[in-house]
Amino acid sequence: GMKAGMAVKPKTPIDVVYPFASKLDQVLVMTVEPGFGGQAFMPECMQKVADLRSKFPDIDIQVDGGLDPDNIGVAAKAGANVIVAGSSIFKANSPGEVISLFRKTVDEAQAAM
Repeated sequence: GMKAGMAVKPKTPIDVVYPFASKLDQVLVMTVEPGFGGQAFMPECMQKVADLRSKFPDIDIQVDGGLDPDNIGVAAKAGANVIVAGSSIFKANSPGEVISLFRKTVDEAQAAM
């Protein structure tokens, strides 16, 4: 019942995933350098998400790093459908509202695809 996934760091070209994509359930596109929380979202990583979504429309694409209410729309429109968020939720005055916004934004983007 386990699922297979692969992660790519910001400086790793996305085409390293392509030979394995048919065996993967999910690809994690890191939108910050891994290591610690609170880093700024790297919008240049969204091209990787868009490229994956166009080549592999049925794979789950997760983004992790610097996601917040100001940039969740960019990630969702690029094709991300699994969102990891730490600081933007745990430091929010109303974490539930942030989570709801993230869900709504991703759901609306997925429906438009």
